[in-house]
Amino acid sequence: MYAVITTGGKQAKVAEGQRLDVELLGAEVGADVSFTPVLVVDGAAVLSAPADLSGASVAARVVGEAKGPKVRGFTYKNKSNQRRRWGHRQHYTTIEITGITKGS
Repeated sequence: MYAVITTGGKQAKVAEGQRLDVELLGAEVGADVSFTPVLVVDGAAVLSAPADLSGASVAARVVGEAKGPKVRGFTYKNKSNQRRRWGHRQHYTTIEITGITKGS
């Protein structure tokens, strides 16, 4: 069984026991979080209608936090001595999927 969840403006396909990095949630390590699935697939049964997913949920546990790769950028305008260097490093929350429930 697997599900598709939405978090941080992105969708991810998850299965029970899987670990993945999602946008920073602001939850402490060891806390339980719950996501509303967009799609649940259990063998031949596919639940995608809002009425079918009303009781469905995906439970996860926060394992830790991680940092993404450093992105470095440089902008400049020709012949005007205007230049700017910038960098960014995204922070992520690592979660482990503990259960997927289909509801009623």
